[in-house]
Amino acid sequence: MIAWRAVSAAIADATQADFELADAQPLSGGSINQAWRMTATDGRSYFAKLNRADTLPMFAAEQTGLAAVAATATVRVPHAITCGVAAERAFLVLEYLALNSRGNALLLGRQLAALHRTQAPQFGWQQDNTLGTTPQHNARSSDWVAFWSEQRLGFQLDLAARNGYRGELQKQGRELQQKLPQLFADYRPVPSLLHGDLWGGNRAYCEDGTPVLFDPAPYFGDREADLAMTELFGGFDAQFYTAYHAAWPLDPGYVQRKTLYNLYHILNHANLFGGGYLRQAEAMMQRLNLAAGNR
Repeated sequence: MIAWRAVSAAIADATQADFELADAQPLSGGSINQAWRMTATDGRSYFAKLNRADTLPMFAAEQTGLAAVAATATVRVPHAITCGVAAERAFLVLEYLALNSRGNALLLGRQLAALHRTQAPQFGWQQDNTLGTTPQHNARSSDWVAFWSEQRLGFQLDLAARNGYRGELQKQGRELQQKLPQLFADYRPVPSLLHGDLWGGNRAYCEDGTPVLFDPAPYFGDREADLAMTELFGGFDAQFYTAYHAAWPLDPGYVQRKTLYNLYHILNHANLFGGGYLRQAEAMMQRLNLAAGNR
């Protein structure tokens, strides 16, 4: 049973305007959370995510991340209204946007480059968040290679070991951790504000073509990590890349490092789903270890 009255009251408190629920319709597309469109008697609509009560920290971190991206005034994200727990369910309420799969890809490329120009003194983030349902640790560090080795690659390898994935995966992974500095010998990334989970399913367009990004897992990191993920599962067209590269060209070494950055997501999928992702992760690590050894 969903406590719509409690969620409605939270919306009213956050917006300082009465919210009388007229209708709540389930929406498709979410694999982690339940998604609903809440419509008031006066016609206002909101997008609500629901999950178990213990997922509230995940929603709270998402609310913080959306606010941080919105504050850059670079790319549009849904405005976060409120989050909380009602009737043993966590909820996150966002503005409702009518979205399409196609729009102004050139503008999205320029806007992502502008987002990445939002920088900080250190890598990391003000709090931990999640990548899907997996914890993502973001302790601040001035050393990007150490950050990626420990909080990204190392964390996923430790999780894999706990899941029973040992053998070649761990051998190749631990070797790669030792060789990471060689992949950055001629490259020093700056701490850019990243979306953090930038696959095609987390971008869309308003009816007028305006790009919208959502479901962020943000932190300050190497901007190449965001670009790499856009290539992992597809969904971004040539105009997007043309516009991004024109606004801020990538280092030539990106062609090699994008495999390293996408390895993080493949390891996460291996830990969540197993199967072919394990073999894919092993093959990626073998290629990276060979490349690092040849430098």
